[in-house]
Amino acid sequence: MRKFVLILVWMLMSACVLLLVTLPVNLQTQLIAGATVLFVMMVLKTLNAGGIWRLIALALGTAIVMRYVYWRTTSTLPPVNQLENFIPGFLLYLAELYSVMMLALSLFVVAMPLPQRASRPETKGVLPRVDVFIPTYNEDIDLLANTMAAAKAMDYPADKLSVWILDDGGTVQKRNADKIVEAHTAEKRYEDLNKLCAALDVRYLTREKNLHAKAGNLNNGLEHSTGELIAVFDADHAPARDFLLETVGYFDEDEKLFLVQTPHFFLNPDPLERNLRTFEQMPSENEMFYGVIQRGLDKWNAAFFCGSAAVLRREALNVTGGFSGISITEDCETAIALHSRGWNSVYVDKPLIAGLQPATFASFIGQRSRWAQGMMQILRFRFPLFNGGLSLPQRLCYLSSTLFWLFPFPRAIFLIAPLFYLFFGLEIFTASGGEFLAYTLIYMVVNLMMQNYLYGAFRWPWISELYEYVQTIHLLPAVVSVVLNPRKPTFKVTAKDERIDRSRLSELSAPFFIIFFVLLVGVVVTVYRIYTEPYKADVTLVVGAWNLLNLIFAGCALGVVSERGDKRPSRRVSISRRCEFDVGGKWMPGTIADASVNGIKVQLLGNLTDQLSVDLVSHVRFKISSTGEMGDLPIQVRNVRKQAGETAVGCLFMPHEPDDHRLIADLIFANSSQWTKFQLDRRGNPGLIKGTIWFLGVAMFQTFRGFAYLLRRATGSDKGEWERPL
Repeated sequence: MRKFVLILVWMLMSACVLLLVTLPVNLQTQLIAGATVLFVMMVLKTLNAGGIWRLIALALGTAIVMRYVYWRTTSTLPPVNQLENFIPGFLLYLAELYSVMMLALSLFVVAMPLPQRASRPETKGVLPRVDVFIPTYNEDIDLLANTMAAAKAMDYPADKLSVWILDDGGTVQKRNADKIVEAHTAEKRYEDLNKLCAALDVRYLTREKNLHAKAGNLNNGLEHSTGELIAVFDADHAPARDFLLETVGYFDEDEKLFLVQTPHFFLNPDPLERNLRTFEQMPSENEMFYGVIQRGLDKWNAAFFCGSAAVLRREALNVTGGFSGISITEDCETAIALHSRGWNSVYVDKPLIAGLQPATFASFIGQRSRWAQGMMQILRFRFPLFNGGLSLPQRLCYLSSTLFWLFPFPRAIFLIAPLFYLFFGLEIFTASGGEFLAYTLIYMVVNLMMQNYLYGAFRWPWISELYEYVQTIHLLPAVVSVVLNPRKPTFKVTAKDERIDRSRLSELSAPFFIIFFVLLVGVVVTVYRIYTEPYKADVTLVVGAWNLLNLIFAGCALGVVSERGDKRPSRRVSISRRCEFDVGGKWMPGTIADASVNGIKVQLLGNLTDQLSVDLVSHVRFKISSTGEMGDLPIQVRNVRKQAGETAVGCLFMPHEPDDHRLIADLIFANSSQWTKFQLDRRGNPGLIKGTIWFLGVAMFQTFRGFAYLLRRATGSDKGEWERPL
């Protein structure tokens, strides 16, 4: 009876919503209703109302979106017999429907995500044996050494922990390559890594051939290891000491748990953050995924494997024959396979590893192209909606994660749509200026507010749109390629630990300048049309404003592809740790104020500038977290500055022995709480109005900076360092 009543109530509510959405009203009433909803949402957001009030605000916004879709479907499409208008108009309509569909899926996933888990579960009984896999292909040896040392230093019984280097750069196939340089490089890597692994007590493993890329490499590790649990870290993802303590206990709570995934925290900015200089003040792009979306997926038992910073159960992997390798995104594909067989996953929202992300725009696009193509392969070969083993919520969650990567299509359409009217006079959206105001503008503002409700502290206004725009230009052909030939893409390792020695325009920058100039011509045409066709001024103003918005994104993107010179592969993290510094054979007390993967800043008491010089080779010693013993680390002085009552010394690490990497790992990676603090310090919701004003200021400055870089390239003055004024 109760179930029948609930169904009846749901049907009545649905009928009421449908009635409200389709109710015919005049423009004035529509405008008043939309403005009222906006006002209520603003008030609820200002009051920081959560719980049921948050859902009410989202429901009001959803009603506006549904009414817009109804109006858009019934009143704005061009006549079918006018193909020159109908075809581009219908493509624009499909692009908008895609956006609405993704909004609906996002609401389902993250309207009420799981709160962060307050405490880790205690491990019961005998601790399981853990094999740590660090797959590698062509990464720098020093980078690997830090990751290996950090993995070995994890707080876990030594007899229960085995760390493996899975080397695909030193396979028999590569060591016997026909090209002598390639074979020599692989042979040297094989020998060097074997020596390093022996010194750090890490197991080295390679294989005959490079089959099935990363998935094949991981499966080779499974064949040669026996631990009940498998921890996976990318070559540049170094774990904190408490990584296993924070994750292993969950496997005791659920015997059907196959995955515990943790966030990916990065020590360096991505190209957008570096070139716009937002890394220290604005949440990173991936924080929206790891801070909100993964918690939403976790609510529906759909948090998926992200390739690293995770622990998996061997028993579950054996069910599917190991890591899946049909697509080039083996991580998500493996999660779908295991979820569809009834296994569960858990997401722990605490950064427990620190890694490096692509520094150059070209590497960034290469990484995103692989993600997009891999997700398209999953959509093609394991279409989530028809996967009978998944629950309905899981199907919707995976559908959201895969369909997202179709964004280059609608984003490209939104970019060129206003030009159809401005350049060719095509009417692909039949509406008056007043209707645009009452329906489209209200819908856009409501959409932005709903995004702010869902992701406010993790994603500032217009940043998602900017990220999508800068990726669209080069991801569109990549996605088209995999749609036409799903088996064509191959796995390519993302470049890490890159340095940009001098400021320059990215090698992928040309299309962005071309698009900017085309949109700028669109602004000129807008002014011309208003002057010559005043009877169409209302529509021309609306379309011109749309084109101007696109121009703002295009201008900001010029700053993104203008690579700032920066020789540091990572930023410094505050650590505040006591130490002793060797000054002319005398150990002086000091504090390590901050550290990066390359060096540290030490603060010494008093004025020691006359005793320290640049390029001086010295040592710093400090207590090791795991043992409490003193460790002696060689460094080179890079700069010396006198401050109030102390001397600040910038130092470069000079590792010579494997033990030196243990000390570097202990300094940077031992304490996970410092990464949490860094994230929390830059999180904050500026709000829609303040965030928009900030973005406009950034866009204007970056437009001028992009053209300054272009001018300097044209005049040949980009041969050296010329970043300082910009």
